[in-house]
This record gives sequence, C-alpha cells and structure tokens, in this order.
Amino acid sequence: MTSVWRKSTWIMLGASLVLFLSLGIRHGFGLFLTPMSTEFGWGREVFAFAMALQNLVWGLTQPFTGALADRFGAKSTVIVGGVLYTIGLILMGYADSSLSLSLSAGVLIGIGLSGTSFSVILGVVGRAVPPEQRSMAMGIAAAAGSFGQFAMLPGSLGLIQWLGWSAALIALGMMVALIIPLATMIKDTPPVAQGPQQTMLEALREACGNADFRLLALGFFVCGFQVLFIGVHLPSYLVDKGLPVVVGTTVLALVGLFNVFGTYFAGWLGATRSKPHILCVLYLVRAVVISLFILLPLSTWTAYAFGILMGLLWLSTVPLTNGTIATMFGVRNLSMLGGVVFLLHQLGSFLGGWLGGYMFDKTGSYDMVWYISIVLSLVAAALNWPIKEKPVARLSKVAHA
Repeated sequence: MTSVWRKSTWIMLGASLVLFLSLGIRHGFGLFLTPMSTEFGWGREVFAFAMALQNLVWGLTQPFTGALADRFGAKSTVIVGGVLYTIGLILMGYADSSLSLSLSAGVLIGIGLSGTSFSVILGVVGRAVPPEQRSMAMGIAAAAGSFGQFAMLPGSLGLIQWLGWSAALIALGMMVALIIPLATMIKDTPPVAQGPQQTMLEALREACGNADFRLLALGFFVCGFQVLFIGVHLPSYLVDKGLPVVVGTTVLALVGLFNVFGTYFAGWLGATRSKPHILCVLYLVRAVVISLFILLPLSTWTAYAFGILMGLLWLSTVPLTNGTIATMFGVRNLSMLGGVVFLLHQLGSFLGGWLGGYMFDKTGSYDMVWYISIVLSLVAAALNWPIKEKPVARLSKVAHA
C-alpha cells in the first residue's frame, strides 16, 4: 500500500468514526421528547423548537466552520466542535426550562454539529481521494454516520430506561468527547489551487450566481424538512397511534441500518451516472413511501417497512449533493460551499421540526405535515432534474490550459 493510500485510509477511518458518533447520537434526540415534555409539563412545541433551533444554528454556522476547515485544515475545527457538542449535551441533561433547553440543545449542540458533521468531514474526504473515487468515498463516510444511528439509538433508549433522561444525556456527552482525540486522525492539508487563487468571497459569488447551484440548494431544503420531522416526531407519532415506544426506536434504528446501504449505493451510482437525476428519483420515491405509510393501515410491520424504505432514501442525498458541488466548483472550497447548501437543508430542518410540534399542539395531529412532506418531495424532484453536472467555466479553462 502506497503512502498516499495509507494516508487516505487513515483519514477515511477517522472521518467515519467522527460521523458515527456525531450523527449517531444526534439522531436519537427524538427519544427525549416524551420524557422531558412529560416531566416539565411542556407541550411538544417546546422540545420541537429547541431541536429546530439546533438545526438552524447548525446551518447558519456551517458555511463559516466549512470556510475555516478549507483554509486551515479540519482538525482544529473538529476539536472545537467536539468540545461544544460535549458541553451542550451535559447542559441539556440539566435543562429545566425552555430557555436552558434552547441554549444547550439548540445553540451549543448546533454549533458543535457544524464542526463535526457532513460539510466539514466530507470536505476532508473529497480532498483525500482521487476525483473518480470521490462520490463513493463520500458515500462510505456518510454510511458510517448512518450506522451510528442504527447502533446508538437502542443504546440511547437503554440509557434512558436505565439512568433516566438526564443522566443519559450526560453519558452521551462523555461518548461525544471521544471525537476530540479522533480529530487527530484527520490531518487535512488544504490543496494549493491551480490557476488564479479564489478568495472565499469570489467562491461564494461564483456559486450563488450559478442557477444549478441554487436549484441544488433549494432541493436540499426538502431533505432537511423531511429528515428532522421524521427523526424528532416519528417515535411520538407511533406511540399516539397505540404502538409501544420500542417500535419507534426500532424504526429509527432501521432507518440508520438501511441508510448504510442507501448512502453507499448512492455514492457508487453517482460515480457513473448523473447525480442530480438520481436525486430526482430519490425524492419521487420518498413521496411514494410517505404516501403509502400514512394511507395504509398502521401496524408494527408497516412501521418497520417504512423505516427500511426511508432508510434506503434517508441520507443518500448527501454524497450526491456534495459530489455535485465538487464536480461543479472543485474541492478547494468544498466544505464552505457544501455548508452553504447545507444551510438550506437546515432551514428546512428548522421548519420541519418546529412545524411538527406546532401543528400537533394546535390540532392534535401530524397529518398536515405529512401531506406537506409529500408535496415538497415532488417539488424537490422537479428542482433537481434540470441541474447540469459539469465544471464551471473557470475549471474548464484550467483543465485545458
């Protein structure tokens, strides 16, 4: 094995472990909605707003943490993110008001996630491997985050049942602290740009002025809406329908398990086919799956089937979206530009997470939000279809120079 491949493998391993912890624990937050809301007499909107704020802060800070990682390397960014994530989880364990919950779960964990999740980590991966293997490598790293969801959800539920929700959050904070030493494996050296150097402002202006980039970002908004709504509210939705709490946990774990296969397959497929067209198909299939879930009679087995099918579609959008950005604009500013697109994803997450709680408190039902999710899937499919996945003129000129 050459030194280049050893370095790439080491970076891939570190990136995968960071995503395993960061996203695996984050996807279990929905399990805390019922016990915290019950203990303090909150409506579901209080917890839902904190989770929505988390995703909004995550999205707003992502372009900046991505820019820092692009310019100075990802290791320091991941370390700071890991520290803030750990502190946020511990303080969330002591939260006893809507304000303290919003500050800990919303602000601190939101900033922590921006330094330890997809945009920063996939930027490292994109720079560590050859262009022809970039989509698949991103799929592998994203799959590790998905496996974290599968592995950590039963663990989180077990901790809640054993220790109670407060001590469980503190224990999870100790686990997230492992991200700090793992960051030393991500020795990312920002590449030297070919041709004239682009400033961050020039890179932003180029991307935001590109119609295909804007369509990609708008489509990613829908992914965020659906993922957070389902992740936060599905366990409570199933309990409301008379199913045991373990069913909701199992469904989310199945989402994580089958997302391992979905993200890997999407990354593999994106290496040889149009990534925007694959995204279009994914959103269309999501619309069908959600429609069947809410229209067919609900049972334990239909819930499990929903978890499996949604898992195959869950974060398959991530390697395809980031891979499209890398093809269009190169890898020099990949973390930052991925962060800009991810901001739209998180705006969708904010709306999906908050709207679920708001509509339930107002109507006693999630039905309206399910219908909105179906319509948004169709919109996202229409947005992604016309995207042209090709390098911008600046990169074409460098390639032919």
